[in-house]
Amino acid sequence: MHGDMQERPAGSDSRRAFYFTGGFLTNKRVRRILELAGHDLTLGKPGADDDVLVWGHSPYAKRGEGVAEATGAHVVRVEDAFLRSLFPGRDGEPPLGLTIDRSGIYFDSSKPSDLETLLATHGLDNTSLLDRARDAIARLREGHLTKYSAVDPEIDPPQPGYVLIIDQTRGDASIRLGGARDSTFREMLVFAREENPGARIIIKTHPETAGGHRDGHYGPDDCDEKTRLLTQPISPWRLMEGAVAVYTVTSQLGFEAILAGHRPRVFGQPFYAGWDLTDDRNPIPRRNRKLTRAQLVAGALLLYPEWYDPYRDRLCGLEDVLGALEAQSRAWREDRKGYAALGIRAWKRAPLQKLFGGAGKPLRYMKTPEAAANLKRPALVWANKDCRSLRDACAVAGLQLERLEDGFLRSRGLGAELTPPLSLVKDDLGIYYDPTRESRLERLISEAANLPRERLHRAEGLIRALNATGVSKYNVGSAATLPDAGDRAVVVVPGQVEDDASIRLGAGKIASNLDLLRQARTLFPKAYLIYKPHPDVEAGLREGKIEADQLSGLTDFVADHTDPVTLINAADHLVTMTSLMGFEALLRGVEVTVTGAPFYAGWGLTKDIGDIPARRAARPSLQALVHATLITYPRYFDPLTGLACPVEVAVERLASGQIPAPALKLRSLAKLQGWFAGHAWLWR
Repeated sequence: MHGDMQERPAGSDSRRAFYFTGGFLTNKRVRRILELAGHDLTLGKPGADDDVLVWGHSPYAKRGEGVAEATGAHVVRVEDAFLRSLFPGRDGEPPLGLTIDRSGIYFDSSKPSDLETLLATHGLDNTSLLDRARDAIARLREGHLTKYSAVDPEIDPPQPGYVLIIDQTRGDASIRLGGARDSTFREMLVFAREENPGARIIIKTHPETAGGHRDGHYGPDDCDEKTRLLTQPISPWRLMEGAVAVYTVTSQLGFEAILAGHRPRVFGQPFYAGWDLTDDRNPIPRRNRKLTRAQLVAGALLLYPEWYDPYRDRLCGLEDVLGALEAQSRAWREDRKGYAALGIRAWKRAPLQKLFGGAGKPLRYMKTPEAAANLKRPALVWANKDCRSLRDACAVAGLQLERLEDGFLRSRGLGAELTPPLSLVKDDLGIYYDPTRESRLERLISEAANLPRERLHRAEGLIRALNATGVSKYNVGSAATLPDAGDRAVVVVPGQVEDDASIRLGAGKIASNLDLLRQARTLFPKAYLIYKPHPDVEAGLREGKIEADQLSGLTDFVADHTDPVTLINAADHLVTMTSLMGFEALLRGVEVTVTGAPFYAGWGLTKDIGDIPARRAARPSLQALVHATLITYPRYFDPLTGLACPVEVAVERLASGQIPAPALKLRSLAKLQGWFAGHAWLWR
């Protein structure tokens, strides 16, 4: 039984699987995937009804093959799946999936493998399956994902118009078993030159060749005025864009060339050849079915591998692996140069180190913009500490400046109580709550408005999950029973922290909770009006409290310490300055009136009575807004595994409460911070 399984308990329908290679004993991730896939790993002598696991056609596979031949046991060949990890396994990176083949192995063309049989005989005509395959192709392209996804999308390819030749490592089993030899690479280069006279030729080396671990088939002696080697970790998707022809022997990049729109010239017999998607110079007669790109992906990526979810420790579908690779590759790409961090309070440094210091270079905390610029790293600054001198210093030094802020699905607890965040946003243009200039989020929302509907299925699923779980930004407050409003419309008014930067920069004319309540009562004079104080204000940590006598005549009920989702679910309408509750209300189908200019206003989804930037001209759907705001813009961190994670994992952690509480010393510091805030008059 092959992939596309969401979950299977370990040991169900299991078979005894004997092994004679140390990797099956020592590699915990490989063992776990095999166990979840129904293989009971065992040492000893197998019987005729048992399996013997071997790793592909590695040199060590001979041991298991010999035992199987002597005992009548069945050989099962295991290999890394086509989306493996950030780095090769020799760097200690565990795989995100395996291919487990009972007939052969996908790179051995001498006989049909399970994958070949699947591609040749499976209907591959299910609409849902093919929609998933097309979505996977789009995500692979957008995320610059490949077998080893530690590639740099910012590396520019050569000028378009080149012929691309894909090298492989010498001695790789896929070459010998794919109907080719070392001399095939010489032959391929000759044909590329003859068939493309005068064209520039780019030879892409294998990642392990560039790392010095293995030898390739091409070197400096193969270069001339028209031919050069490309050893940089460039994204294969960017490399395919400028190619006029692609030549390969059996490399997986040939498969990705197909997905990128090419019809590669193939000199070996890889799994993707023979389906009318390649120009085969060494055809396989038994392969004569015509497949579409979506069908090839459905078989090779959705149905054939056993994919593993590292966050939930279970088998999963391809989409979960794409989410994991998107999150982890983004973190590596953005963080590998390290950061110079400014304006970061002491208690935030440990969480930030986990989120942004895991790609090999820890954060360096600097005291001045000049010191940060001298470090020659991108600069991180908490958004409210951004200043002209820092921007100028970074501009002079040619360094990128990134502004940090809490994400929209933050934690189970308040930031003011020093609860570490599960998500942060990092913005190179501005910051989402400042409408006076463009933010990266604004640009992402405008781009998301052009996404085809099928690209928004993930956002639709996320909206359903948020509605089902009731997850919000802080996830504090009780689900209290609200008074009966009778036949009056229920209008919820969320209070805010009045000295918050989002109020100062984005509230406009109405900039206090009291004035907001007055505006709401004017707009809805007959409504049942519920006021929700901000949790930081309720905790006595921030400004914005309204005295009881001021609320008289304006509100019908004050929802102290109440879960915001409970209020939103009871509401017919919500009126806000810039509160995130307005966005959360949109997710739950509630009409929203906005007096300021929060990030979600001005796109045609809210009633706007404040000044909205004219640049917000796009008209995204709610799903597109969610895709930009919750999927593309923030970074998420899983507190249980310590890994960068996709938004869906963060939602599950917040819903289940599987989040470590802040340390006692941090909670004490939060109380002390609140005391100082409440006794500021002592220093005036």
